[in-house]
Formats: sequence, C-alpha cells, structure tokens
Amino acid sequence: MARNKYPGYCYCCGSWVEPGYGHFERHNGGWRIKCVKCASGRVLTEDDPGVKWARKTVQSEIERRKTVMYNNVPTKVLTGEVRLSYVNLVQPRVNNNDPTATPKYSVTLLIPKTDTAVKQNIDASIEAAAADAQGKIWNGVRPPVMPIPIHDGDGVRENGTPYGPECKGCWVITASSKNKPQVVHQSDINTELLPQDIYSGMYARVTINFFGYNRAGKRGVGCGLGNVMKTRDGEALAGGASAAADFAGVGMEAGAPATPAYGAAMPATPGHMTYPNTGMQQPNPLGVQPGAINPLTGQPYFG
Repeated sequence: MARNKYPGYCYCCGSWVEPGYGHFERHNGGWRIKCVKCASGRVLTEDDPGVKWARKTVQSEIERRKTVMYNNVPTKVLTGEVRLSYVNLVQPRVNNNDPTATPKYSVTLLIPKTDTAVKQNIDASIEAAAADAQGKIWNGVRPPVMPIPIHDGDGVRENGTPYGPECKGCWVITASSKNKPQVVHQSDINTELLPQDIYSGMYARVTINFFGYNRAGKRGVGCGLGNVMKTRDGEALAGGASAAADFAGVGMEAGAPATPAYGAAMPATPGHMTYPNTGMQQPNPLGVQPGAINPLTGQPYFG
C-alpha cells in the first residue's frame, strides 16, 4: 500500500492522519486512509522515509498548484457539478447554537466521489490553508487532530448519526459567508436568479475558499462560500412542494356551490331558521296590524 500524501481520518481508529503517517486504498470509487499504527502497529517519527517522501510530495503539489490554481489563489476551488442541500443563499441563516453570532449565507455541497480531480484540488487547497495558518495564526504548530470541513457522505456525522440518503456516494462540505453570494445560471452569468429558482436539490458549480482559523482555542480549517452558478434543476430536497401540486383539482371539485345568476334568489344561509318553522313570533318594529297590506307591493306585510 502507498503512503498517503493528503491528510485525513483513519477509517479504523478515527484518528487524524498527517501526510505520510498512513496508507491509502481505494474504496467505493474513492479513497480512504488507514494509519500505519492500525496497519502494522508501528509508531512513526518525522525521520521515517515515508513521512519525508509525503511531505516533499505535498510541497511539490503546492508549488504545482501555484501555476494551475483557480484565479491564482492556492486555497480557492471551483467545483464541478454538485448538488446543493441546506440552501441559505437568499437570506442569511441565524446560528441556533449562538443567536448572537452574525447570520451567514450557507450551503452544503454534495460532491460526487467520482469527481476525483475536484477532490484532489480540495485536499491540496486544505493543505495550503493549513500551511498558511501554521505560519500565521497557529504559532508554527499544527493541531495534532485538525478539523477539516469535508466529510464522507457514506459515513456518519460527528454525533454518530448517518448522513441522509442524498449524501450517499458523495463528499459533503458546508460553506458559508457573511456576504451574500451571487447566484446565476450558466446560460446567463450576468443576471442573478430569482429566489424561487434557488432551492435545495438543484445542481450547480460553486467557488469555495479554504482558510485556517483559531477561535476560542480551537484551530482547524474552514470553508468559505464564494459564488454559485446553477447548472440544472433537480428534485427538491426536504419534501418541498408547489402550491399547484398541493391544490391540484381542489378548486374544481364536483358538487362545489355555483355562484347564482344575476337576479336569481340567493340560497338560504346555512343554519338560518324561518319563523314559521320555529313557532316564534316574527318581530314587528313598525307596529303594523296583522293582515295589513303593503301599499308598495300589494302583498300582506307578513306572509
């Protein structure tokens, strides 16, 4: 088995594996990592030839990406076509865990594991962000277990619950930003889409940017949201339905009361009681004598 040149979590023990400290192997159309300790019981040091090779390879990859990186930013990635979930691109979302925090625009990207080129770019960009943060905000020390924003949709969440069925066969990344992203269609990248055309389940290409953070003693790599280019529609997630689908045929049900023609007698009001049926005396506010004739109609006042 070859040594890993990208970091990740060991699928056996769950520990974070730096480049060179594990082996990678193919799994379900993608790659997974097993740390050397789980594979052979050995504990490696920085002087291990495999660790040195991996670090040299990663550095070469970073240098190579400087010539092919997106928009000349080593931490920035333009994805291929991905499916969008948990879409908050029209209005910013309040953080329920911290209501005092600034609301953010956010979206979860479901990246097909078959798109190995984008996954490699993401791994390299995460490594570039970590290298940058190590020198600027981590005081030269990388976290022994470095949180990263990409997760295996075929695995489980941090709380142990499995990802939804829409995540199967995908890498899962949530990106966010305080600034409102532009959401356009690939047929017209100069015009932003209407809110009703933006929803969870649609397909798009997205620009994302990775960055290191050091907040409240927690260090890791996060993912910032750039802009979104919709490529096509997809089945809406979260059980959404249109009004047309909800009320199809309801307004034209057989037996629905028709509007009376002009001049026709109005239908009786439901629940209205006529005095002959009740035995009650009909009100007589004008003091008209029983049997008196109405001079305008020629009919008795009381029928």
